[in-house]
Amino acid sequence: MTDPNEHATDTTWWKNAIFYQIYPRSFSDSNGDGVGDLGGVRDRLGYLELLGVDAIWLSPVMRSPMADHGYDVSDPRAIDPLFGDLDVMDALIAEAHSRDIKVTMDLVPNHTSDQHPWFVDALESAPGSPERARYIFRDGSGPDGSQPPNNWPSIFGGPAWTRVENPDGSPGQWYLHIFAKEQPDLNWNNPEVVEDLSTTLRFWLDRGIDGFRIDVAHGMAKPDELLDMNLEGNALMRNDDDDPRFDNDAVHEIHRGIRKVMDEYPGTTTIGEIWVQDNVRFGDYIRPDELHLGFNFRLAEARFDAADIRDAVTNSIDAVDRVDGTPTWALSNHDIAREVTRYGGGDRGTRRARAMVLLELALPGAVFVYNGAELGLPNVDLPDEVLQDPVWERSGHAERGRDGCRVPIPWEGTAPPFGFSTSAETWLPMPPEWASSTVEAQLEDVDSMLSLYRAAIELRGLRPEFTGSEVDWYGSPSGCIAFRRRGGLICALNATNAPIPLPPGELLMSSAPLVDGQLPADAAAWLV
Repeated sequence: MTDPNEHATDTTWWKNAIFYQIYPRSFSDSNGDGVGDLGGVRDRLGYLELLGVDAIWLSPVMRSPMADHGYDVSDPRAIDPLFGDLDVMDALIAEAHSRDIKVTMDLVPNHTSDQHPWFVDALESAPGSPERARYIFRDGSGPDGSQPPNNWPSIFGGPAWTRVENPDGSPGQWYLHIFAKEQPDLNWNNPEVVEDLSTTLRFWLDRGIDGFRIDVAHGMAKPDELLDMNLEGNALMRNDDDDPRFDNDAVHEIHRGIRKVMDEYPGTTTIGEIWVQDNVRFGDYIRPDELHLGFNFRLAEARFDAADIRDAVTNSIDAVDRVDGTPTWALSNHDIAREVTRYGGGDRGTRRARAMVLLELALPGAVFVYNGAELGLPNVDLPDEVLQDPVWERSGHAERGRDGCRVPIPWEGTAPPFGFSTSAETWLPMPPEWASSTVEAQLEDVDSMLSLYRAAIELRGLRPEFTGSEVDWYGSPSGCIAFRRRGGLICALNATNAPIPLPPGELLMSSAPLVDGQLPADAAAWLV
Protein backbone atom coordinates (compact mmCIF):
# COMPACT_ATOMS: atom_id res chain seq x y z
CA MET A 1 0.00 0.00 0.00
CA THR A 2 1.01 3.60 -0.36
CA ASP A 3 2.48 5.65 2.45
CA PRO A 4 -0.36 6.46 4.93
CA ASN A 5 0.43 10.14 5.09
CA GLU A 6 0.57 10.43 1.32
CA HIS A 7 -2.62 8.38 1.00
CA ALA A 8 -4.50 10.67 3.37
CA THR A 9 -3.78 13.78 1.34
CA ASP A 10 -3.77 12.34 -2.18
CA THR A 11 -7.03 13.41 -3.82
CA THR A 12 -6.42 11.13 -6.81
CA TRP A 13 -5.69 7.98 -4.77
CA TRP A 14 -8.33 6.13 -6.83
CA LYS A 15 -6.25 6.29 -10.01
CA ASN A 16 -4.03 3.36 -8.95
CA ALA A 17 -6.08 1.91 -6.11
CA ILE A 18 -6.95 -1.71 -5.49
CA PHE A 19 -10.63 -1.83 -4.59
CA TYR A 20 -11.94 -4.91 -2.81
CA GLN A 21 -15.59 -5.56 -3.54
CA ILE A 22 -17.52 -6.87 -0.56
CA TYR A 23 -20.86 -8.55 -1.14
CA PRO A 24 -21.93 -7.95 2.48
CA ARG A 25 -24.36 -10.84 2.93
CA SER A 26 -21.59 -13.24 1.86
CA PHE A 27 -18.53 -11.78 3.57
CA SER A 28 -18.76 -12.33 7.33
CA ASP A 29 -21.67 -12.73 9.77
CA SER A 30 -21.25 -11.08 13.18
CA ASN A 31 -24.66 -11.86 14.73
CA GLY A 32 -25.21 -15.51 13.86
CA ASP A 33 -28.22 -15.17 11.57
CA GLY A 34 -26.45 -16.83 8.63
CA VAL A 35 -26.23 -13.57 6.65
CA GLY A 36 -23.12 -11.40 6.46
CA ASP A 37 -23.33 -7.86 7.84
CA LEU A 38 -21.40 -4.66 8.48
CA GLY A 39 -20.22 -5.88 11.87
CA GLY A 40 -18.67 -8.82 10.06
CA VAL A 41 -16.93 -6.48 7.63
CA ARG A 42 -15.52 -4.50 10.54
CA ASP A 43 -14.31 -7.71 12.20
CA ARG A 44 -12.35 -8.61 9.06
CA LEU A 45 -10.67 -5.27 8.36
CA GLY A 46 -7.40 -6.68 9.69
CA TYR A 47 -7.52 -9.31 6.96
CA LEU A 48 -8.10 -6.67 4.30
CA GLU A 49 -5.18 -4.65 5.63
CA LEU A 50 -3.03 -7.80 5.47
CA LEU A 51 -4.19 -8.39 1.89
CA GLY A 52 -3.01 -4.87 1.06
CA VAL A 53 -6.07 -3.30 -0.56
CA ASP A 54 -6.54 0.47 -0.72
CA ALA A 55 -10.32 0.65 -0.59
CA ILE A 56 -13.42 -1.45 -0.07
CA TRP A 57 -16.57 -1.23 -2.13
CA LEU A 58 -19.69 -2.32 -0.27
CA SER A 59 -22.49 -3.74 -2.39
CA PRO A 60 -25.87 -2.31 -1.24
CA VAL A 61 -26.43 -1.99 2.50
CA MET A 62 -29.20 0.63 2.37
CA ARG A 63 -32.69 -0.15 3.65
CA SER A 64 -34.38 -2.57 1.27
CA PRO A 65 -37.09 -5.24 1.10
CA MET A 66 -34.38 -7.35 -0.62
CA ALA A 67 -36.34 -8.28 -3.74
CA ASP A 68 -32.98 -7.96 -5.54
CA HIS A 69 -30.66 -8.32 -2.55
CA GLY A 70 -30.45 -4.62 -1.81
CA TYR A 71 -30.59 -3.18 -5.32
CA ASP A 72 -34.20 -2.25 -4.54
CA VAL A 73 -33.76 0.63 -2.08
CA SER A 74 -36.65 1.83 0.06
CA ASP A 75 -34.61 4.38 2.06
CA PRO A 76 -31.27 5.49 0.56
CA ARG A 77 -30.27 7.29 3.76
CA ALA A 78 -30.58 4.37 6.17
CA ILE A 79 -28.83 1.03 6.75
CA ASP A 80 -30.96 -2.07 6.42
CA PRO A 81 -31.34 -3.86 9.79
CA LEU A 82 -30.13 -7.06 8.11
CA PHE A 83 -26.68 -5.44 7.93
CA GLY A 84 -26.71 -3.27 11.07
CA ASP A 85 -27.40 0.42 11.57
CA LEU A 86 -25.81 3.82 11.08
CA ASP A 87 -23.75 3.48 14.25
CA VAL A 88 -22.17 0.27 12.93
CA MET A 89 -21.55 1.92 9.57
CA ASP A 90 -19.91 4.93 11.23
CA ALA A 91 -17.68 2.63 13.29
CA LEU A 92 -16.72 0.66 10.19
CA ILE A 93 -15.78 3.83 8.30
CA ALA A 94 -13.71 5.13 11.23
CA GLU A 95 -11.81 1.87 11.72
CA ALA A 96 -11.19 1.41 8.01
CA HIS A 97 -9.77 4.90 7.82
CA SER A 98 -7.53 4.19 10.81
CA ARG A 99 -6.10 1.31 8.76
CA ASP A 100 -5.68 3.57 5.70
CA ILE A 101 -8.51 1.83 3.84
CA LYS A 102 -11.02 3.96 1.97
CA VAL A 103 -14.73 3.05 2.04
CA THR A 104 -16.95 3.26 -1.03
CA MET A 105 -20.51 2.05 -1.31
CA ASP A 106 -23.11 1.18 -3.90
CA LEU A 107 -25.53 3.86 -5.03
CA VAL A 108 -28.69 2.86 -6.93
CA PRO A 109 -30.08 5.97 -8.68
CA ASN A 110 -31.88 4.36 -11.63
CA HIS A 111 -34.78 3.00 -9.60
CA THR A 112 -36.20 2.61 -6.11
CA SER A 113 -37.99 -0.19 -4.33
CA ASP A 114 -41.72 -0.43 -4.87
CA GLN A 115 -41.90 0.01 -1.09
CA HIS A 116 -40.17 3.41 -1.18
CA PRO A 117 -42.56 6.03 0.25
CA TRP A 118 -42.51 7.86 -3.07
CA PHE A 119 -43.81 4.84 -4.97
CA VAL A 120 -46.42 4.07 -2.33
CA ASP A 121 -47.63 7.66 -2.74
CA ALA A 122 -47.58 7.29 -6.54
CA LEU A 123 -49.86 4.26 -6.40
CA GLU A 124 -52.29 6.16 -4.18
CA SER A 125 -52.30 9.19 -6.49
CA ALA A 126 -54.02 9.95 -9.77
CA PRO A 127 -52.47 9.83 -13.25
CA GLY A 128 -50.70 13.10 -14.00
CA SER A 129 -50.10 13.83 -10.29
CA PRO A 130 -46.78 15.15 -8.93
CA GLU A 131 -46.39 11.86 -7.04
CA ARG A 132 -46.54 9.82 -10.25
CA ALA A 133 -44.25 12.27 -12.03
CA ARG A 134 -41.31 10.98 -9.96
CA TYR A 135 -41.55 7.69 -11.87
CA ILE A 136 -42.34 6.69 -15.46
CA PHE A 137 -46.07 5.99 -15.63
CA ARG A 138 -47.83 5.71 -18.98
CA ASP A 139 -51.24 4.75 -20.30
CA GLY A 140 -51.33 1.33 -21.91
CA SER A 141 -51.57 0.70 -25.63
CA GLY A 142 -54.46 -0.86 -27.49
CA PRO A 143 -58.08 0.29 -27.49
CA ASP A 144 -58.57 -0.42 -23.77
CA GLY A 145 -55.02 0.26 -22.59
CA SER A 146 -54.59 -3.40 -21.68
CA GLN A 147 -51.23 -3.77 -23.43
CA PRO A 148 -47.90 -2.34 -22.18
CA PRO A 149 -46.95 1.11 -23.52
CA ASN A 150 -44.15 -0.44 -25.59
CA ASN A 151 -42.42 -3.78 -26.13
CA TRP A 152 -39.47 -3.25 -23.81
CA PRO A 153 -38.43 -6.36 -21.87
CA SER A 154 -37.00 -6.42 -18.37
CA ILE A 155 -33.32 -7.28 -18.04
CA PHE A 156 -34.48 -9.99 -15.61
CA GLY A 157 -37.04 -11.45 -18.03
CA GLY A 158 -40.68 -10.71 -18.82
CA PRO A 159 -42.04 -7.27 -19.73
CA ALA A 160 -40.49 -4.05 -18.39
CA TRP A 161 -43.97 -2.73 -17.57
CA THR A 162 -46.44 -3.58 -14.81
CA ARG A 163 -50.03 -2.37 -14.70
CA VAL A 164 -51.41 -0.87 -11.51
CA GLU A 165 -54.96 -0.65 -10.18
CA ASN A 166 -56.80 2.60 -9.72
CA PRO A 167 -58.03 3.39 -6.18
CA ASP A 168 -61.46 2.05 -7.20
CA GLY A 169 -59.96 -1.28 -8.27
CA SER A 170 -60.22 -0.70 -12.02
CA PRO A 171 -57.19 -1.29 -14.28
CA GLY A 172 -54.94 1.75 -14.39
CA GLN A 173 -51.66 2.94 -15.87
CA TRP A 174 -48.43 1.04 -16.36
CA TYR A 175 -45.06 1.81 -14.75
CA LEU A 176 -41.61 1.12 -16.19
CA HIS A 177 -39.11 -1.19 -14.48
CA ILE A 178 -36.04 -2.13 -16.51
CA PHE A 179 -35.25 -4.66 -13.79
CA ALA A 180 -37.71 -6.45 -11.46
CA LYS A 181 -41.28 -5.19 -11.01
CA GLU A 182 -40.26 -4.34 -7.44
CA GLN A 183 -37.76 -1.82 -8.89
CA PRO A 184 -39.71 1.02 -10.58
CA ASP A 185 -37.51 3.33 -12.67
CA LEU A 186 -37.25 6.94 -11.55
CA ASN A 187 -38.02 9.85 -13.89
CA TRP A 188 -34.76 11.76 -14.15
CA ASN A 189 -36.47 14.64 -15.93
CA ASN A 190 -38.02 15.49 -12.56
CA PRO A 191 -36.01 18.08 -10.55
CA GLU A 192 -37.25 16.51 -7.31
CA VAL A 193 -35.50 13.24 -8.23
CA VAL A 194 -32.27 15.10 -8.99
CA GLU A 195 -32.37 17.02 -5.71
CA ASP A 196 -33.09 13.91 -3.65
CA LEU A 197 -29.99 12.17 -4.99
CA SER A 198 -27.87 15.21 -4.10
CA THR A 199 -29.24 14.96 -0.56
CA THR A 200 -28.32 11.27 -0.42
CA LEU A 201 -24.80 11.91 -1.71
CA ARG A 202 -24.13 14.57 0.91
CA PHE A 203 -25.65 12.41 3.66
CA TRP A 204 -23.05 9.67 3.12
CA LEU A 205 -20.15 11.94 2.21
CA ASP A 206 -20.68 13.86 5.43
CA ARG A 207 -20.38 10.56 7.30
CA GLY A 208 -16.96 9.95 5.74
CA ILE A 209 -17.77 7.75 2.75
CA ASP A 210 -14.98 8.11 0.18
CA GLY A 211 -17.03 7.44 -2.93
CA PHE A 212 -19.76 5.55 -4.69
CA ARG A 213 -20.04 2.78 -7.24
CA ILE A 214 -23.04 3.92 -9.28
CA ASP A 215 -25.30 1.09 -10.33
CA VAL A 216 -26.61 1.16 -13.92
CA ALA A 217 -24.77 4.43 -14.53
CA HIS A 218 -25.63 4.22 -18.24
CA GLY A 219 -29.34 3.70 -17.67
CA MET A 220 -30.97 6.59 -15.82
CA ALA A 221 -32.05 8.70 -18.80
CA LYS A 222 -34.88 7.34 -20.99
CA PRO A 223 -35.87 8.57 -24.47
CA ASP A 224 -38.97 10.77 -24.28
CA GLU A 225 -40.82 8.91 -27.02
CA LEU A 226 -40.37 5.40 -25.50
CA LEU A 227 -40.57 3.74 -28.91
CA ASP A 228 -40.52 -0.04 -29.39
CA MET A 229 -37.09 -1.67 -29.54
CA ASN A 230 -35.63 -4.31 -31.82
CA LEU A 231 -35.90 -7.57 -29.88
CA GLU A 232 -33.80 -9.74 -32.20
CA GLY A 233 -30.71 -9.62 -30.00
CA ASN A 234 -32.49 -9.38 -26.66
CA ALA A 235 -31.15 -11.60 -23.88
CA LEU A 236 -31.47 -11.77 -20.12
CA MET A 237 -28.93 -9.66 -18.21
CA ARG A 238 -27.54 -8.14 -21.42
CA ASN A 239 -27.83 -5.00 -23.52
CA ASP A 240 -26.10 -3.84 -26.68
CA ASP A 241 -25.17 -0.36 -27.83
CA ASP A 242 -28.40 0.03 -29.84
CA ASP A 243 -30.62 -0.67 -26.84
CA PRO A 244 -32.90 2.36 -26.23
CA ARG A 245 -33.22 1.44 -22.55
CA PHE A 246 -29.62 2.51 -21.95
CA ASP A 247 -26.91 5.02 -22.89
CA ASN A 248 -29.18 7.91 -23.80
CA ASP A 249 -27.34 11.20 -24.22
CA ALA A 250 -29.29 12.91 -21.46
CA VAL A 251 -27.61 10.67 -18.88
CA HIS A 252 -24.46 12.78 -19.09
CA GLU A 253 -26.15 15.83 -17.61
CA ILE A 254 -27.18 13.65 -14.65
CA HIS A 255 -23.56 12.66 -14.10
CA ARG A 256 -22.44 16.28 -14.33
CA GLY A 257 -24.83 17.06 -11.51
CA ILE A 258 -23.42 14.21 -9.43
CA ARG A 259 -19.86 15.38 -10.12
CA LYS A 260 -20.67 18.90 -8.89
CA VAL A 261 -21.64 17.45 -5.52
CA MET A 262 -18.59 15.16 -5.40
CA ASP A 263 -16.31 18.12 -6.12
CA GLU A 264 -17.48 19.67 -2.84
CA TYR A 265 -15.65 16.75 -1.14
CA PRO A 266 -12.06 16.59 -2.48
CA GLY A 267 -10.56 13.12 -2.57
CA THR A 268 -13.85 11.31 -3.15
CA THR A 269 -14.63 9.27 -6.23
CA THR A 270 -17.41 7.83 -8.38
CA ILE A 271 -17.20 4.55 -10.29
CA GLY A 272 -19.91 4.01 -12.87
CA GLU A 273 -21.27 0.64 -13.94
CA ILE A 274 -21.22 1.21 -17.71
CA TRP A 275 -22.29 -1.60 -20.04
CA VAL A 276 -21.28 0.27 -23.20
CA GLN A 277 -19.03 -1.38 -25.79
CA ASP A 278 -18.23 1.53 -28.10
CA ASN A 279 -14.98 3.15 -26.96
CA VAL A 280 -16.06 6.71 -27.72
CA ARG A 281 -19.42 6.28 -26.00
CA PHE A 282 -17.74 4.64 -22.99
CA GLY A 283 -15.19 7.42 -22.69
CA ASP A 284 -17.92 10.06 -22.64
CA TYR A 285 -18.88 8.91 -19.14
CA ILE A 286 -15.48 9.73 -17.67
CA ARG A 287 -14.95 13.13 -19.17
CA PRO A 288 -13.42 15.50 -16.58
CA ASP A 289 -16.81 16.80 -15.40
CA GLU A 290 -18.54 13.42 -15.13
CA LEU A 291 -17.53 10.12 -13.47
CA HIS A 292 -14.03 9.64 -12.07
CA LEU A 293 -13.90 5.99 -13.16
CA GLY A 294 -15.91 3.72 -15.41
CA PHE A 295 -16.30 0.09 -14.41
CA ASN A 296 -14.91 -1.81 -17.38
CA PHE A 297 -16.03 -5.39 -18.08
CA ARG A 298 -13.88 -6.24 -21.10
CA LEU A 299 -11.26 -8.23 -19.21
CA ALA A 300 -13.90 -10.13 -17.24
CA GLU A 301 -15.64 -11.06 -20.50
CA ALA A 302 -12.49 -12.15 -22.34
CA ARG A 303 -11.73 -15.82 -22.87
CA PHE A 304 -8.36 -17.15 -21.71
CA ASP A 305 -7.00 -16.50 -25.17
CA ALA A 306 -4.08 -14.24 -26.05
CA ALA A 307 -5.90 -12.37 -28.81
CA ASP A 308 -9.03 -11.86 -26.70
CA ILE A 309 -7.05 -10.63 -23.71
CA ARG A 310 -4.95 -8.25 -25.78
CA ASP A 311 -8.09 -6.92 -27.47
CA ALA A 312 -9.71 -6.33 -24.07
CA VAL A 313 -6.65 -4.47 -22.78
CA THR A 314 -6.10 -2.30 -25.86
CA ASN A 315 -9.77 -1.31 -26.15
CA SER A 316 -10.03 -0.56 -22.45
CA ILE A 317 -7.03 1.74 -22.58
CA ASP A 318 -8.17 3.33 -25.84
CA ALA A 319 -11.58 4.17 -24.41
CA VAL A 320 -10.13 6.16 -21.51
CA ASP A 321 -7.13 7.65 -23.33
CA ARG A 322 -9.53 9.63 -25.50
CA VAL A 323 -10.65 11.65 -22.45
CA ASP A 324 -7.42 11.49 -20.41
CA GLY A 325 -9.12 9.02 -18.09
CA THR A 326 -8.01 6.15 -15.90
CA PRO A 327 -8.54 2.51 -16.95
CA THR A 328 -10.16 0.01 -14.59
CA TRP A 329 -9.75 -3.75 -14.46
CA ALA A 330 -11.80 -6.57 -12.98
CA LEU A 331 -11.91 -10.32 -13.48
CA SER A 332 -15.20 -10.94 -11.65
CA ASN A 333 -17.95 -9.40 -9.55
CA HIS A 334 -21.30 -10.31 -8.00
CA ASP A 335 -22.97 -10.54 -11.44
CA ILE A 336 -20.33 -12.62 -13.29
CA ALA A 337 -19.25 -16.25 -12.94
CA ARG A 338 -16.02 -16.54 -10.96
CA GLU A 339 -12.86 -16.59 -13.04
CA VAL A 340 -11.69 -20.06 -11.97
CA THR A 341 -14.94 -21.47 -13.36
CA ARG A 342 -14.93 -19.30 -16.49
CA TYR A 343 -11.40 -20.41 -17.36
CA GLY A 344 -12.32 -24.10 -17.28
CA GLY A 345 -12.62 -24.99 -13.62
CA GLY A 346 -10.47 -27.34 -11.56
CA ASP A 347 -6.69 -27.14 -11.61
CA ARG A 348 -6.57 -25.62 -15.09
CA GLY A 349 -9.07 -22.91 -14.25
CA THR A 350 -7.05 -22.12 -11.13
CA ARG A 351 -3.75 -21.91 -13.05
CA ARG A 352 -5.31 -19.58 -15.58
CA ALA A 353 -6.87 -17.43 -12.86
CA ARG A 354 -3.45 -17.12 -11.20
CA ALA A 355 -1.96 -16.00 -14.50
CA MET A 356 -4.69 -13.42 -15.04
CA VAL A 357 -4.14 -11.96 -11.57
CA LEU A 358 -0.59 -11.06 -12.53
CA LEU A 359 -1.70 -9.65 -15.87
CA GLU A 360 -4.43 -7.54 -14.22
CA LEU A 361 -2.17 -6.17 -11.49
CA ALA A 362 0.51 -5.32 -14.06
CA LEU A 363 -1.79 -2.96 -15.94
CA PRO A 364 -2.02 0.81 -15.26
CA GLY A 365 -5.09 2.08 -13.45
CA ALA A 366 -7.50 0.92 -10.77
CA VAL A 367 -8.12 -2.77 -10.01
CA PHE A 368 -11.28 -4.32 -8.56
CA VAL A 369 -11.04 -7.64 -6.69
CA TYR A 370 -14.30 -9.44 -5.89
CA ASN A 371 -14.38 -11.04 -2.45
CA GLY A 372 -13.29 -14.66 -2.71
CA ALA A 373 -11.34 -14.20 -5.92
CA GLU A 374 -8.19 -13.96 -3.82
CA LEU A 375 -9.02 -17.43 -2.47
CA GLY A 376 -9.46 -18.92 -5.93
CA LEU A 377 -13.07 -19.84 -5.22
CA PRO A 378 -15.07 -21.35 -8.09
CA ASN A 379 -18.76 -20.89 -8.78
CA VAL A 380 -20.92 -23.30 -6.79
CA ASP A 381 -23.49 -25.47 -8.55
CA LEU A 382 -26.32 -24.93 -6.08
CA PRO A 383 -29.48 -27.06 -5.89
CA ASP A 384 -32.57 -25.49 -7.42
CA GLU A 385 -34.42 -25.22 -4.11
CA VAL A 386 -31.92 -22.79 -2.56
CA LEU A 387 -31.65 -20.33 -5.47
CA GLN A 388 -32.67 -16.78 -4.55
CA ASP A 389 -31.67 -14.57 -7.49
CA PRO A 390 -34.82 -12.96 -9.03
CA VAL A 391 -33.52 -13.98 -12.45
CA TRP A 392 -34.33 -17.61 -11.54
CA GLU A 393 -38.03 -16.97 -10.96
CA ARG A 394 -38.57 -14.28 -13.59
CA SER A 395 -37.02 -16.43 -16.31
CA GLY A 396 -39.37 -19.31 -15.48
CA HIS A 397 -36.36 -21.27 -14.16
CA ALA A 398 -34.65 -21.00 -17.54
CA GLU A 399 -31.71 -19.01 -16.12
CA ARG A 400 -30.12 -20.02 -12.81
CA GLY A 401 -29.00 -16.49 -12.01
CA ARG A 402 -26.00 -15.25 -10.09
CA ASP A 403 -26.18 -17.09 -6.76
CA GLY A 404 -23.32 -19.43 -7.71
CA CYS A 405 -20.77 -16.60 -7.38
CA ARG A 406 -22.33 -15.25 -4.16
CA VAL A 407 -21.80 -18.18 -1.79
CA PRO A 408 -20.36 -17.03 1.59
CA ILE A 409 -16.61 -16.76 2.13
CA PRO A 410 -14.82 -19.60 3.99
CA TRP A 411 -12.61 -18.24 6.77
CA GLU A 412 -11.38 -21.12 8.95
CA GLY A 413 -11.98 -24.67 10.12
CA THR A 414 -12.68 -27.89 8.24
CA ALA A 415 -16.45 -27.86 7.73
CA PRO A 416 -19.21 -25.39 6.84
CA PRO A 417 -19.87 -22.65 7.81
CA PHE A 418 -16.06 -22.27 7.95
CA GLY A 419 -16.13 -19.39 10.45
CA PHE A 420 -18.38 -17.27 8.25
CA SER A 421 -21.14 -17.54 10.84
CA THR A 422 -21.94 -19.28 14.12
CA SER A 423 -25.03 -20.62 12.35
CA ALA A 424 -24.77 -23.72 10.17
CA GLU A 425 -27.72 -22.40 8.14
CA THR A 426 -26.05 -19.81 5.95
CA TRP A 427 -28.16 -17.85 3.45
CA LEU A 428 -26.63 -19.90 0.64
CA PRO A 429 -25.10 -23.30 1.51
CA MET A 430 -21.32 -23.64 1.53
CA PRO A 431 -19.66 -26.69 -0.10
CA PRO A 432 -17.70 -28.98 2.29
CA GLU A 433 -14.89 -29.24 -0.26
CA TRP A 434 -13.92 -25.64 0.49
CA ALA A 435 -12.01 -26.82 3.58
CA SER A 436 -8.71 -26.40 1.74
CA SER A 437 -9.72 -22.96 0.42
CA THR A 438 -10.26 -21.14 3.70
CA VAL A 439 -8.35 -17.97 4.54
CA GLU A 440 -6.76 -19.83 7.46
CA ALA A 441 -5.48 -22.66 5.26
CA GLN A 442 -4.21 -20.38 2.53
CA LEU A 443 -2.37 -17.98 4.83
CA GLU A 444 -0.20 -20.95 5.89
CA ASP A 445 0.51 -22.01 2.30
CA VAL A 446 3.10 -19.96 0.42
CA ASP A 447 1.87 -21.42 -2.88
CA SER A 448 -1.82 -20.58 -2.33
CA MET A 449 -3.87 -18.16 -4.38
CA LEU A 450 -4.11 -15.86 -1.36
CA SER A 451 -0.32 -15.81 -0.97
CA LEU A 452 -0.01 -14.98 -4.68
CA TYR A 453 -2.40 -12.05 -4.31
CA ARG A 454 -0.63 -10.73 -1.22
CA ALA A 455 2.81 -10.92 -2.81
CA ALA A 456 1.66 -9.37 -6.09
CA ILE A 457 -0.22 -6.52 -4.40
CA GLU A 458 2.81 -5.77 -2.22
CA LEU A 459 5.16 -5.66 -5.20
CA ARG A 460 2.74 -3.48 -7.15
CA GLY A 461 2.76 -0.95 -4.32
CA LEU A 462 6.51 -0.97 -3.69
CA ARG A 463 8.28 -1.27 -7.03
CA PRO A 464 8.92 1.83 -9.13
CA GLU A 465 8.57 -0.21 -12.32
CA PHE A 466 4.77 -0.19 -11.87
CA THR A 467 4.49 3.38 -13.16
CA GLY A 468 3.51 5.01 -16.40
CA SER A 469 0.09 4.94 -17.99
CA GLU A 470 1.30 3.60 -21.34
CA VAL A 471 1.58 -0.07 -22.32
CA ASP A 472 4.01 -1.14 -25.06
CA TRP A 473 3.41 -4.56 -26.60
CA TYR A 474 6.27 -6.98 -27.20
CA GLY A 475 6.53 -9.44 -30.01
CA SER A 476 5.69 -12.83 -28.51
CA PRO A 477 5.09 -16.43 -29.62
CA SER A 478 1.71 -17.29 -31.09
CA GLY A 479 -0.86 -17.72 -28.32
CA CYS A 480 1.11 -15.55 -25.91
CA ILE A 481 1.24 -11.86 -25.03
CA ALA A 482 3.84 -9.62 -23.43
CA PHE A 483 3.82 -5.93 -22.62
CA ARG A 484 6.00 -3.40 -20.88
CA ARG A 485 4.97 -0.57 -18.59
CA ARG A 486 6.91 2.65 -19.17
CA GLY A 487 8.21 2.34 -15.62
CA GLY A 488 10.03 -0.82 -16.63
CA LEU A 489 7.77 -3.72 -15.63
CA ILE A 490 7.40 -6.52 -18.19
CA CYS A 491 4.44 -8.90 -18.01
CA ALA A 492 4.35 -12.08 -20.10
CA LEU A 493 1.41 -14.49 -20.32
CA ASN A 494 1.46 -17.94 -21.87
CA ALA A 495 -2.02 -19.05 -23.04
CA THR A 496 -0.66 -22.04 -24.98
CA ASN A 497 -0.24 -25.67 -23.93
CA ALA A 498 3.57 -25.68 -23.87
CA PRO A 499 6.36 -23.76 -22.07
CA ILE A 500 7.80 -20.67 -23.77
CA PRO A 501 11.03 -18.66 -23.32
CA LEU A 502 10.72 -15.59 -21.14
CA PRO A 503 11.53 -12.09 -22.38
CA PRO A 504 14.92 -10.78 -21.20
CA GLY A 505 15.00 -9.42 -17.67
CA GLU A 506 15.16 -10.26 -13.98
CA LEU A 507 12.24 -12.41 -12.80
CA LEU A 508 10.18 -10.69 -10.10
CA MET A 509 7.54 -13.40 -9.70
CA SER A 510 5.53 -15.90 -11.69
CA SER A 511 2.11 -17.48 -11.25
CA ALA A 512 3.63 -20.96 -11.53
CA PRO A 513 7.17 -22.36 -11.15
CA LEU A 514 9.32 -22.07 -14.26
CA VAL A 515 10.07 -25.25 -16.23
CA ASP A 516 13.77 -25.39 -17.18
CA GLY A 517 13.84 -21.60 -17.09
CA GLN A 518 10.75 -21.29 -19.29
CA LEU A 519 7.24 -20.01 -18.55
CA PRO A 520 4.86 -22.99 -18.38
CA ALA A 521 1.45 -23.22 -20.04
CA ASP A 522 -1.39 -21.22 -18.46
CA ALA A 523 1.02 -19.00 -16.54
CA ALA A 524 2.25 -15.42 -16.33
CA ALA A 525 5.40 -13.74 -15.07
CA TRP A 526 6.71 -10.32 -14.10
CA LEU A 527 10.21 -9.22 -15.07
CA VAL A 528 12.22 -6.02 -14.78
